[in-house]
Amino acid sequence: MQLAVDGPASAGKSTVAKIIAKKLSYVYIDTGAMYRACTVIARNHQLDYGDEAGILQAIDEDGIELKSEHGEQKVYVAGKDVSKEIRTPEISANVSQVSALPKVREKMVSLQRQMASKTNVIMDGRDIGTTVLPNAEVKIFLVASARSRAERRLLDFKERGIESKQTVDEIEQDIAARDYKDSHRKISPLKKADDAIEIDTTNMSIEQVVDAILAEIKKTQKIF
Repeated sequence: MQLAVDGPASAGKSTVAKIIAKKLSYVYIDTGAMYRACTVIARNHQLDYGDEAGILQAIDEDGIELKSEHGEQKVYVAGKDVSKEIRTPEISANVSQVSALPKVREKMVSLQRQMASKTNVIMDGRDIGTTVLPNAEVKIFLVASARSRAERRLLDFKERGIESKQTVDEIEQDIAARDYKDSHRKISPLKKADDAIEIDTTNMSIEQVVDAILAEIKKTQKIF
């Protein structure tokens, strides 16, 4: 069983996907974290974020691993836990450029499909339903206003202990800029799949979003 959850930055994808994965005993795969790890690798090797060949070589040298530890997904680069590092403002500001590199996307999509072929998964990202898992049994597309997403990101920074000097207005501008980049890139742009169910999370609690997605999954009559 494959469940695809797509949507723009900070729409709540990862949060609800983790909860649903736990409820259904599915493997959760955060594809955004993989691209963030690629961005960390580029920065660690002091590479330009558009240096596709250099980044690909560095990825091969360092390696990216997703591990489940105490019910939480951890991201490792070169054997080091970078789960917190990948969420910093610097990485958030540059991940769109790295994730738009065709060969980097090709490499990550191949890894994502390999993961999904081995077990029941719920995978979130921006092109899961359209590109990575086009035959997923359930596809969800989450949206929310840029303002609400900025407020969520600022709260997320505080909860993770990440220092940020940005105001909510500045974060909102960054999110709007990333939305544009993600939806206008040539390779696998952020786009709702034709058969995806759209859910606006702007005024919804996490529990309400989870319940709405579980209701859609139930309609397939393949779960519950």
